[in-house]
Amino acid sequence: MKDSDLSSLIRLNIGGKKYLTTTDTLTRREPDSMLAAMFSGRHTVRQDAEKGYVFVDRDELIREAEYYQLLGLMEGITSVLNKRKEEEDSCAELTRTDIIKCIQSERVRFRGVNLSGLDLSKLDLSFVDFSFACLKNVFFSRANLQCAKFRDVDAEGSIFHNATLRECEFTGANLRGALLAGANLQSANLQDACLIACSFCGADLRSAHLQSADLTDANLEGANLEGANLKGAKLSNANLKGANLQRAYLRHVNLRDTHLEGAKLDGANLLGAIR
Repeated sequence: MKDSDLSSLIRLNIGGKKYLTTTDTLTRREPDSMLAAMFSGRHTVRQDAEKGYVFVDRDELIREAEYYQLLGLMEGITSVLNKRKEEEDSCAELTRTDIIKCIQSERVRFRGVNLSGLDLSKLDLSFVDFSFACLKNVFFSRANLQCAKFRDVDAEGSIFHNATLRECEFTGANLRGALLAGANLQSANLQDACLIACSFCGADLRSAHLQSADLTDANLEGANLEGANLKGAKLSNANLKGANLQRAYLRHVNLRDTHLEGAKLDGANLLGAIR
């Protein structure tokens, strides 16, 4: 270590917790932080001549925080000293490696776990329970998720492209903007699910349960919905061009703003449907 590095070392005592850091870490890594402001030369800091600790006055820090309109005083300080870069609300609790280790067990549950942003593509996740989990922007492409449970999950923006989702449970799930093109969703339960702006292009939804699902702005072009139950589903501006709706249950469904050009409706139950 250079002499210049040694001379820049600073010992901090903040609320009884002691840290060893440098002026560069405090002023350059997080230039908008309160500690950066205090050691920028614009403020006078107090130093104990014997112990060598710089004592930071909490009241002074709070005044500084108010000046910069910053919240979470101590969290911000800890963030600087530990060099944390990820935002707490978007950090997955497990890694792909952790998931692979867990699925070696017979019964796997990730109920309520934050897995947002993980790449879980091509894994065998059949029968896994993801209920109530945060699965935002998770990459499930080509994964085997047969009979998996996704009850009340938040999977907004996730990718299930070409995934196997046969007999999965998505009751009450939020899948807004998710990509499910080419996915196998035979007999899947999507009742009361938020499927707004989802892409189901070419997906297999035969005998799927879509009662009361919100498919507003969804793209189901070329999807196979033979025998699917769409009772009470919202299909405003949904694209069902070329879709197979043979023997589908569409009683009392509002199809007025639905695009049905080239769709197959042979044997579909359209009693009371608004067209």
